[in-house]
Amino acid sequence: MPLVAGVDSSTQSTKVEVRDADSGKLVASGHAAHPGVTPPTSEQHPSSWWSAFELAWSQAMTAAGSPTVAAISIAGQQHGMVTLDADGTVIRPAKLWNDTTTAPDAGWLLGQLPGGAPGWAQACGSVPTAAFTISKLSWLHRTEPENWERLARVCLPHDWLTLQLTGGFVTDRGDASGTGYWSPGDGRYRYDLLALVDPTRDWSDVLPTVCDPIEVAGEWNGATVGPGTGDNMAAALGIGVEPGEVVMSIGTSGTVFTVSDEPCADPSGAVAGFADATGRFLPLVCTLNAAKVTDAIGRVLGVDNAGLDTLALAGPPGAGGLVLLPYLDGERTPNRPTATGVLSGLRSDVSREQFARAGFEGVICGMLDALDALAHHARLESDKIRLVGGGARSAAYRQILADLSGRSVVTSDVGEAVATGACVQAAAVLHRRGPSDVRSGWTIGTTEVTEPSASRHADEVRGAYAASRG
Repeated sequence: MPLVAGVDSSTQSTKVEVRDADSGKLVASGHAAHPGVTPPTSEQHPSSWWSAFELAWSQAMTAAGSPTVAAISIAGQQHGMVTLDADGTVIRPAKLWNDTTTAPDAGWLLGQLPGGAPGWAQACGSVPTAAFTISKLSWLHRTEPENWERLARVCLPHDWLTLQLTGGFVTDRGDASGTGYWSPGDGRYRYDLLALVDPTRDWSDVLPTVCDPIEVAGEWNGATVGPGTGDNMAAALGIGVEPGEVVMSIGTSGTVFTVSDEPCADPSGAVAGFADATGRFLPLVCTLNAAKVTDAIGRVLGVDNAGLDTLALAGPPGAGGLVLLPYLDGERTPNRPTATGVLSGLRSDVSREQFARAGFEGVICGMLDALDALAHHARLESDKIRLVGGGARSAAYRQILADLSGRSVVTSDVGEAVATGACVQAAAVLHRRGPSDVRSGWTIGTTEVTEPSASRHADEVRGAYAASRG
C-alpha cells in the first residue's frame, strides 16, 4: 500500500493529506496557519509557508505513525510573485494574488500591447488584472528599482515550495497559465510580454522550466516529487471534474470554472483562460470576495458559522429589500480594485436575519454573475453546480445557491479538494498514469444534493443586486 502526500499552501494556511496511492483512502492530515493578510497590500514571506508546511507535515506524520511516503506534490495559491536573487535568496515578501496595489500596472500593461485587452487574451488566454504575476513584476520594476536589480529568478508560491524540496526550479502548465506570460494555447512562455516590463532583461534565464503533468520534479527524503500546480487546478483533480461540469468554489475568494478540451480567450477579461493539470484547459472566473464577506458579518453579529447559517435561513428571500454589494476588499470580477462594500435598502427596523441573509445573497449573486460570464466562453453541459471550499459546509450557502440558480447543488465529503488533488497528482507521477485515470479509480467522496426550493424570488433578488452594482 504505497502512500502519497498532497499539500495545499493557500492564502490562509497549509494543509497536508496523506492518502493510499491505490484507493485514495485518507490516512492522516495536518494543518498550520499562515500570517493573515488584508488588501490592498497583501504580502507574505515565503519562509512562513515553509514553517507552516513543516508543522502540518509533522502533524500528519505523527498521526500516521511516521510512515514512508512514496510521492508528494504541492498545490499553491495562484499568481503570487516570489523574487529570488542570484544566490536563491528571497528578495522581498511575496505579493499575493489579492494584492491590489498593482492595479495601476495592470492598467498600464493593457495599453502596451497592440489590440489592448483582446490582444492580451489572444496572447496568453487572459487579460491582466492586479492579480496576475506580470502586473506585480511591473510594480516591482516601477517602485523598487534596487530590488529589481537584484532579481535573478521569479516564480510562483508552489514553485518556491517545490524548489525547497528538490532544489529544482520548475513549475507546471496550470500554475504558469496564471502569470500573464505563459500561453495555454501555444504551450510556451511569451517573453515578448515580459519585454513590455523590461526589454533589457534576458527573461529566458529568469523563469522556471514547465514540467509535463506527470513529470518527476525531483526527490525529497526518498519520496518522488511531482510538478505541483495551482490551487484551482488541484481542486479540479481532487473532485474529478469532467469537461462541461460546473464547479463553484466558495472560500476566501470565489471561483467558478469548468474543464475544457479547448483553450479559452475572453477579450473582456472576465474569464481567465487557464490551463489545467492534465493537459486540458480550465476556463475560470474569480471574485476576491466570498466567504470572507459572511465571516465579517458573523463577527459583526457575534455569531459563529452555524449561528449565521441559522439567521440567514430564517431571513426572508430578498432580505426584506436589504442588498449587499460585497466588494469589501476591492474586486477582481468585475475589475474594481479600489471598490468597497455597499449596503443599500437599510431601514430602522432591519433585523439580524435580514443582514445575515443579505450577506449570503450578495456573495452568491456575484458568483452567479461569474457563472453567466463563464457560460458565454465555455461549453457547460451540466445543469448541476458542484460546490467546494469552505462554503460547501454551510447550509445557507448550499440552499441559497440552489434557490437563486435554480440548479441542484452537489457537495462532497472530500473536505480539502486542493490537498486531495495534490495527492492525485502525486499518485499519477508515482504510477505513471494520467491524473484523471488515477482519480476515477479512487473510491472516495460521497455526495449530497441540495435542491432548489419552491421560492420564486430569484429574479427579484438578482435584479436588485444588478441595480446596486450599476
